[in-house]
Amino acid sequence: MSTAWLLLPDFLLILSGFLLCRHTALNRSVWESIEKIVYFLLFPVLLFNAIMKSPLQPGQTLPLAGVGVATVGVGVLLAFALGRWPGVAGRLHASGAQVAFRFNSFVALALAERLGGSQGLAWMALLIALCVPLCNIAAVWPLARHGGQAYHRELLRNPLILATLGGLLANLAGLRFPQPVATTLDRIGLAALPLGLMAAGAGLQLGGLARGPRLAAALLAIRHAVLPLVAIGLVAAVGLPPAQATVVVAFAALPTASSAYVLAARMGGDGPYTAGLVTVSTLLGMVSIAAWLAVLRTS
Repeated sequence: MSTAWLLLPDFLLILSGFLLCRHTALNRSVWESIEKIVYFLLFPVLLFNAIMKSPLQPGQTLPLAGVGVATVGVGVLLAFALGRWPGVAGRLHASGAQVAFRFNSFVALALAERLGGSQGLAWMALLIALCVPLCNIAAVWPLARHGGQAYHRELLRNPLILATLGGLLANLAGLRFPQPVATTLDRIGLAALPLGLMAAGAGLQLGGLARGPRLAAALLAIRHAVLPLVAIGLVAAVGLPPAQATVVVAFAALPTASSAYVLAARMGGDGPYTAGLVTVSTLLGMVSIAAWLAVLRTS
């Protein structure tokens, strides 16, 4: 229950975005522009700042990073394996496979700060830094292959990958900006979380799932059941400290990335189908994060 209360403000932001989009003049066209600002500017700045400022401490964070990357890797393998199911449409699988392993970084960072303060935020930023490139490579690959697009060009243009690499290089170089610049970047990054969560709510829709309900159920089961179980098992096997274990399991139980729809639509995939998956995953995430953290505490 305490975890659910921690999550409530973030999901109220998602609900407010949903209501504003459907019942005010701030319609879908407005939120599409907001999504672009968040995706191409606000969130990359937030990610860059969080990674640049986080002490890497490889000795303390290597097990944490290993569990996070391994969990995402399991999701990638299982999602790709679904493409071999008989009767699975190639375009639907290429569009939706990413939902099984990608994660909503807006929710991740907001949740990490509530669960673990600045240290929790630093751990989550590290997981994001390591897993965003892996997830984006795995998400772009089937879409590019299915649509005949330039795979490497899509990766090199991805703002989250660029921000991740830039943050890591700045961290390793010990880069620090003058105070006015640092303050400006901090304020830009602060806008990413509320606007990103509200944009996720504005994009909720269900209609496209009827084209592949069996595939949709399998992808969502990987995202919200299999990956948290894998994380709990790995946390126990590695013996992570309780604070780090909480962050990793919350990371594994996150709803999928709201930008999955943008990526699928932009690369010629089935946008409505992916939007439906994102919608259900977001709704499931309201329950699944608190539920799996409760399982972790009792295990």
